[in-house]
Amino acid sequence: MRNALSFDIEDWFQVENMKGAIAFRDWDKLELRVARNTERILSILKDNDTRATFFILGWIAERCPALVQEIAGAGHELASHGYGHDLVYSLTPGEFREDIRKSKEIIEGLANRKVYGYRAPSFSITKDSLWALDILKEEGFVYDSSIFPVSFHDRYGFGKCESAPFKWPNGLIEVPLTVYRIRNMTLPLAGGGYFRLLPYMYFKYFFNKLNAKNEQFTFYLHPWEIDPGQPRVKLPAGYRFRHYVNLKATEKSLKMLLRDFRFERIHQAYGLPVGN
Repeated sequence: MRNALSFDIEDWFQVENMKGAIAFRDWDKLELRVARNTERILSILKDNDTRATFFILGWIAERCPALVQEIAGAGHELASHGYGHDLVYSLTPGEFREDIRKSKEIIEGLANRKVYGYRAPSFSITKDSLWALDILKEEGFVYDSSIFPVSFHDRYGFGKCESAPFKWPNGLIEVPLTVYRIRNMTLPLAGGGYFRLLPYMYFKYFFNKLNAKNEQFTFYLHPWEIDPGQPRVKLPAGYRFRHYVNLKATEKSLKMLLRDFRFERIHQAYGLPVGN
């Protein structure tokens, strides 16, 4: 069974946990590490004969055009992560439209191929920002992968939404992030910070249970999560823990994941109606 593998292409200073310490206006003054980290991921994927979906921040695509072309040239799917990594529910509908249109145009122009998928920064399409779904559809996106069916996170969550792909009333396809439900408990499985915080055997156990039931899962990671040498920024204790926990172990865990499970690009894994 082929599961869905994805990477959110942003750099270490662009995550939401950093916003109180690093302003958008200062991004261009900071060391870009995203290209080398993404190239490391590309090498790992090549060694494991695996293709994935890359949700690329438009700001990064502008500054690393060769990286976008390298990802496309390796046969991976290009998708949008927006332009400026703003939470969707912090934007007006007009600002959101401008953000996703700008990112889509930049990536499509660099790779000479259509972008069909979108993932919101910090999974910020919630019940307070469902208006974004119609804008995504109007701007030519076929699917969204922004819904995280948990209810305990301070920035995102969508309650008891299923984690299997489904279609919104407007026809936009949703590919939620994976959870596992046991009675009244919802266990996060999709990757990211959870993949660094929890032991690998936790993921292996529940992913095997899903595949044994003929259910696929959707997994994600960021390039900065395999970079223990990134700069350290003074942050509130909770944010510092979220960002820096177990960075040294992530690459090894990713390699084990690729050894133990089979993966594909999102649109291939779920048979979505896109053209590339």
